[in-house]
Amino acid sequence: MTDVEIGRAKRGRVAYSFDDVSLVPSRRTRDPKLVSLAWKIDAYTFEHPVIAAPMDSVVSPQSAATFGAAGGLAVLNLEGVWTRYAEPAGLLAEIAKLSPKDATSRLQQIYAEPIKPELIAQRIAEMREAGYTVAGSLSPQRTAKFAKQAIDAGVDIFVIRGTTVSAEHVSDGDSALNLKEFIYELDVPVIVGGCATYTAALHLMRTGAAGVLVGFGGGAAHTTRNVLGVRVPMASAVADVAAARRDYLDESGGRYVSVIADGSMGSSGDVAKAVALGADAVLVGSPFARATDAPGQGRHWGLEATHSDLPRGELVELGTVGTLTEILNGPSHVADGTMNIVGALRRAMATCGYSDLKEFQRCEVVVNP
Repeated sequence: MTDVEIGRAKRGRVAYSFDDVSLVPSRRTRDPKLVSLAWKIDAYTFEHPVIAAPMDSVVSPQSAATFGAAGGLAVLNLEGVWTRYAEPAGLLAEIAKLSPKDATSRLQQIYAEPIKPELIAQRIAEMREAGYTVAGSLSPQRTAKFAKQAIDAGVDIFVIRGTTVSAEHVSDGDSALNLKEFIYELDVPVIVGGCATYTAALHLMRTGAAGVLVGFGGGAAHTTRNVLGVRVPMASAVADVAAARRDYLDESGGRYVSVIADGSMGSSGDVAKAVALGADAVLVGSPFARATDAPGQGRHWGLEATHSDLPRGELVELGTVGTLTEILNGPSHVADGTMNIVGALRRAMATCGYSDLKEFQRCEVVVNP
């Protein structure tokens, strides 16, 4: 990123969002049928690299099974309504009818209910019964308290997800979560993030994580930029973290860490750009919140919107466009990039002339004027 002078006392780097860049086709094109979207992390292989984000508006034990059947991975929020209430369906229906002015206070009330360890075990058991890879997410603040319940219940992939995650996080109780020690002691692969810079990503990779989340998650439902002033445009963030992956590969003698873009991907074109800029996979929320069979019924919110003291998100009304399967694998009935995300990624790779995800990461991009 170019260093520019903001004023006499401060310099900054110019950074780019997904909207600022476009893909450039190579000298050849391919038949989409010859394109492979297979993605692997640790011992788990998936038909495509699109992951459903751990947000209550997107992932339930039931929708996770739908996603697994479609060849992908869904991550359940282990701090959401599914682990606070035995029967959350009524609350989800209520949230779907909230007015914007009442939404924040009511979400705070709903999420004030304590997390119940027995429900963590129950939800993971429900997901295991479906026969697909089980992934669950906790924030850094609650990882030390509830991770054991998730691991003992049989989660396959464990995700530590926050707005910004460092290699050592200090919780509200002043007890340190040392990620390197924590990950070393686990028998399951860990995905951790978010981060948005080369240095932060490199430190997270050194903890032993199998994957690193890039970004702050939940772009459509986040207000972090307005509340905290924190934001790094995603195109530059993904490219920076991809550089950290390359350097860590050399530093570690060949250990590969997956880079997973998290947030600011509202359309299939954004997903394609994220991979071309260096992401191995993408964590997507808002497009799946538009599914008729999503828990949020066309509404979308993240855990940040429920914070008791300083909410950094909001409930947004997106509406619905089709089923989860249609949004993921088509057929599409709209021309705005909100359906058939996997098909669009396949066609983008074919149009640009690349046969698999790693090749596509070498795709030329241009900065839009």
